[in-house]
Parts: sequence; C-alpha cells; structure tokens
Amino acid sequence: MPLESCMILLDNSEFMRNGDYLPSRLDAQSDAANMIVNQKTQSNPESTVGVISMSSTGPASGAELLVSPTDDLGKILGALHKVPLCGKMVVGKDAVDVAASVQVATLALKHRRNKNGSQRIVLFVGSPLSHADTKGLVKAGKQLKKNNVFIDVIVLGEVEENEPKLRELVDAANGTSNEEGERNCHLVTIPAGVLPSDVLISSPILAGDGGVTMGGGGGGGDAFAEYGGIDPNMDPELAMVLRVSMEEERARQERAAAAANEAKEGEESKTEGGGEGGNAAMEDMSDEDALLQQALAMSMAESQPSSEEAAGADTAMDIADVDDDAAMQMALQMSMQTEESSEGATASGGQFQDPAFVSNLLGSLPGVNPDDPAIQEALRKAKEDEDNKDKDKK
Repeated sequence: MPLESCMILLDNSEFMRNGDYLPSRLDAQSDAANMIVNQKTQSNPESTVGVISMSSTGPASGAELLVSPTDDLGKILGALHKVPLCGKMVVGKDAVDVAASVQVATLALKHRRNKNGSQRIVLFVGSPLSHADTKGLVKAGKQLKKNNVFIDVIVLGEVEENEPKLRELVDAANGTSNEEGERNCHLVTIPAGVLPSDVLISSPILAGDGGVTMGGGGGGGDAFAEYGGIDPNMDPELAMVLRVSMEEERARQERAAAAANEAKEGEESKTEGGGEGGNAAMEDMSDEDALLQQALAMSMAESQPSSEEAAGADTAMDIADVDDDAAMQMALQMSMQTEESSEGATASGGQFQDPAFVSNLLGSLPGVNPDDPAIQEALRKAKEDEDNKDKDKK
C-alpha cells in the first residue's frame, strides 16, 4: 500500500461504558483501533499513525493529542491502551465535538514529520450527536477536502441518530467522485453485538473500495486470503512466508497455463495447415502401392514361362526321346552287321566290331549316352554272337 499518515480519533466519553458491544464499546473500539494501526504500519514501513482522544479530563472537554504521527508501534499501542473514560459532561453539549476533533487532527497531520504520502483520519463515534450542527459537519468535511485529507467514520452504537449526520460529513469530504468513480472517504456502521474488527476487515476502510480484502478476496471469509488464512497481526512472519509462497504458486500456474495454450494453438495450426499435405501424402502412398503391385506382377510373369515356351519345351523333349530311340536302333544294327565278301567289308566290319570304336561312335551322336545300360547290354550280346560265329568257322 502507498505511504500514508493517519490520525485515529477515539471516543472516550461515558457512553462508551455501554455493553451492547462485548465486552464494552470502549474495549471493542480499542480492539478495532489496534487492528487498524497494525494494518497501516505493516502495509508500508514509512507510514505513521497518531492518536487523539475526543474527550479530556482537564479544564477543557475538547480533544486531546495523545501521540503525534509516528512509526513507533510501541508508542502508538501504548497510547491506545491509556485512553481513559472521561466522566465530565457539559450540559447542552454533546459528549464529543466531532468537528473540533477533526480540526485538531488536521492540524496534527499538517505538522507531521514525513510530508510525503496521503493524509487520513479514522473517526470512531459511539456517543449520540444530539446537538451536533449538520452545517458544521459539512463545513468540516469541505475543509478536509480542501486540505487533501481523507476521512473514514466508524459508528459504534446510536446508529439511527448518528449515521445521517456523519454521512453528511463523509459526503462533503468526498465531494464529487473522481474520474474513476472512486470515493476515498467511507462510512461504516457496526451492528450491536458484532465485533467491530470482524466487520472492518472486509470493509473499504481496510480492504479498499468494493470491500475487497488485502488478499484479493471479498467478504469476511476471505479476510486473510492473501496470507493463507493466517492473521498477519497475530503472526507476521508466518503470514508473510505464506503470502510469498502463494504468489510463487500463482505465477507458476500462470506460466503453465500460458504454455498449455501455446501448445494447443500450435497443434490446431498444424492440423489446419496439414490437410492438403495429408491428402498429397495419401496420393503418393497410393502411387507407390500401384508401382509396387506392377513390379510384383512383372517379376511373377518373368519367373513363370509362357504357354508357347512350355509347349516348345515339351516338343523338344519328345524329339530328343525319338532321336535317342533311333540312334539306339541304328547302333544295334551296325553292331550286328557282318563281313560277307570283300576285304573292305571285312575291314569295315572289323571297325564296327571294335568296342572302343563303337563306343566313340555312339558318344558322338547327339542325345546318345554310351554308358546307357541298354546299349551296353546290346553291345555285349553282339560281341558274344560274333565270338560264337568265329568259333563255328574254326
């Protein structure tokens, strides 16, 4: 939060003995003031707070400055706990003079040590303002606006009587709302029986306009949402650690969400831009499949002989078989021939009777195997017959 100098005006009249706020109006006011002081000093280490009691026990019954604006928390809290009840009542006058007390607070802020930052007055009112002059309150409000001093008013008791008059004070201090429609002065009423600190924690006085708490949530249930539900007034160190941890986790989640969105957009763009490419790829695959099928068909056609080639092969095999039979018959006839009359015939017959000659002759014939068992058997028989004839001639 920005640097701010604040004056807290406390109502310490006899009306604050009333027990409609537990344990009393004075004690409830003191508890709320303590919370405001802690919030102001912890939000910015250079912020200062002062305390004024609106009733005094001295010769005069006016406001009394207990401590000037300071950043010494111990001095501020000591002043809050030393506020006495004032038993002196002035006939025909209110227990507290709001307009005069506001002027004293404005003067104290004017003489503050640190002139930087904004100026604010927090006014507690628990006494009836029966004799208060509405015009005087409006005038005091306009003077605050002129001096750039904001005011927050907290009404403890006597709500029906005090709220309309104090509303005039706040409206005059606000004047016309700024360009954003923000109103920097506020009025909060505390119902009887309710602890004032419970109402203030979610009010614009501590949480800003709109009733948003310091942790970013709304309502009393999220009062310490920024600190993980831990009251920073009770344990400042733990609350600060939780706050830093929550901020780091929030940043991590934002980074993860951004990365997920980028990945999703990338997938969508690839899907949209890859439609035509996918079709082309499918067409290429179909072309490749067709070529592969054609190549397979050609290879199968080459490996299987045609019908004409098969028929020619069968014919060649038949011719070879016929030639083999004819050669075998001719060889048998040639081996069985004998010499009859002339020497030429005898010489010729002798050549055919020679087994080596016949074997060479048969080997030169196409398709004839001299080692064929049938041929060998025929040659053996022919030789035996020739031998028998020679024996008979002798």
